[in-house]
Amino acid sequence: MPTIYIETSIVSYLRQQPSTQVITVARQVLTHQWWNHERANYELVTSQYVIDEASDGDPDLADERLESLDGIPLLPADPDIEIIANEIISRAILPQKAVIDALHIAITAHHRINYLLTWNCRHIANAKILPRIHAVLNDLSVPIPIICTPEEMVEDDPKS
Repeated sequence: MPTIYIETSIVSYLRQQPSTQVITVARQVLTHQWWNHERANYELVTSQYVIDEASDGDPDLADERLESLDGIPLLPADPDIEIIANEIISRAILPQKAVIDALHIAITAHHRINYLLTWNCRHIANAKILPRIHAVLNDLSVPIPIICTPEEMVEDDPKS
């Protein structure tokens, strides 16, 4: 069964209040659709980085985000993960303030997870930076995960 790393933005969209912004509403719907109908087709994993991020903010929403993550195995820490993340930052692919995003990529790649599922299109699922991230992972001889959004992982409606 393929493995998917659940990044923080997934549980954030899953548990945030309904939005009035069209793009946000679409992401919320797609996230719920994937979570309810597709996730059983994958082995889900996450990390302490996600737990830490999901714990921030409004306490009630944080509890809901953490509840969504309950039972999903945490990938173990390893010094090589920081080496990969530091290389992504040192090559100025991501800014220093996005070190957690680099760690999400690094832990997914280090543990040979098939997919990194995210709505973070600024620093993670960004077509302009993905080739540079792939170059770092290639240079370090680390497998490249497929980095994607729930929109890309939802089956087409068989009725259409």
